[in-house]
Parts: sequence; structure tokens; C-alpha cells
Amino acid sequence: MITVREARDSDGHELAALLGAVFAEYDGCVFSFAELPELAAVASTFRAHGGTFWVAHREHHGCPVLVGCIGFEPHGASVELKKLYVSARERKSGLGQRLVELVESTARAHNAASIELWSDTRFITAHRFYEARGYVRGTEVRELHDASATSEYFFKKSLG
Repeated sequence: MITVREARDSDGHELAALLGAVFAEYDGCVFSFAELPELAAVASTFRAHGGTFWVAHREHHGCPVLVGCIGFEPHGASVELKKLYVSARERKSGLGQRLVELVESTARAHNAASIELWSDTRFITAHRFYEARGYVRGTEVRELHDASATSEYFFKKSLG
């Protein structure tokens, strides 16, 4: 059984392990804790920006293992979905859908008109996942100039 709860600042090392494993699935995608300083205090960081971050755990041999995460931050009339990551073992289990629905229902409760997100151009499966849920890829591409030479596509979903 998977449980989802609001993140704690102490979740940073487990989050780093999850993101590192996901990044390792893609050529040229490098995990760097230094480039993601918010992981050191993820709950506080998201709260400071008016948002929330959640983590998902699955019990494994009596110990909870972090298998997914997602967050959001409000930006005017919109909400930005951030850091949806699901471990390879849990993909296609419905966890990603459950996490996105959590952000969408929270956005609606905040009267957001839309949800926006950025996704690494290499994450093609994620793009299909978002598009199947009504997110539309825009024409914008941004370059992060990070260790992975990341380029990201912009996606948006209207909540109206």
C-alpha cells in the first residue's frame, strides 16, 4: 500500500535518492544535490513560496521507501506543478495519476485558473502522461544551463 503525506524537511536524502535514480535512466541527465538546494529543506522551501510538497511511500520489508513526489507553487492565477517523480517500479501503478490529481484538486481549492509545468525534453514518457491528462505543450523551451544541459518544454492545463 502506498501512503502520501506532506513532505518534511528531513525527506531530502530520500528525495535525492529517488531523483538520482530517475535521472540515471536518461543519457546525460546528471543528479546534483548542489543544483537542487531546495531538497535540503523541501517542506520549508515550498511553504515559503505558498506551496506544498508531498511524498509517497510504499512499505517494503517493514520500512517505508520513498517512491514518488510532487509539489506545487502558486503563480498569480496559475499554479506550477513541480517535481513529479515516480520510481521506475511504481510507474503505471496509478501513483503518478494520484499525485497529479492531488495537485489539481489543491489548485482548484486555491481557485487557480490553470496549472503550468516544465518538463525535461528527454522525459518523453512523462510528456505523453501529461498530454493524456489534458496538458498542452506550448511552444516555449527554456535552457537551464545546468550540469545536465537541460532543455525543458512548457505545458499548461486549463482548469476552467
